[in-house]
This record gives sequence, C-alpha cells and structure tokens, in this order.
Amino acid sequence: MEITKNTVIGDILDADPSTAPYFLEMGMHCLGCPSARGESLGDACAVHGVDADALVEKLNAHMAK
Repeated sequence: MEITKNTVIGDILDADPSTAPYFLEMGMHCLGCPSARGESLGDACAVHGVDADALVEKLNAHMAK
C-alpha cells in the first residue's frame, strides 16, 4: 500500500495495525473513533501540527518492511 496525504487513516490502520504508534505519537489517541478513522492523513497532520510529508515518509518506510 502506497500512503499519501490523501490516504484515509482507517485504511492505513486496516492495512497494517502496527502503524498505530505513529498516530499515537502525533497526539491521535482515539484511533477507533469514526472521525479519526475517516480522516485523511493530511487533514489529521494539519489539525495536530505534524509535518505530513515526514509522516508519509515514515509510514511508507514502515509499510515497506
């Protein structure tokens, strides 16, 4: 799965639940709530003040393992 800023967080978590710590690190502590699961990675990063490009890179590197 190739992750972009437009990828929905729920899709990332469904594809690889071990990515959850990356979201917890940025302050998304309610990963199971419908709002968080339906939000794009870019939108979540904007709300939480996280560099979306850096997170995309980290998640893609993690998924490539």
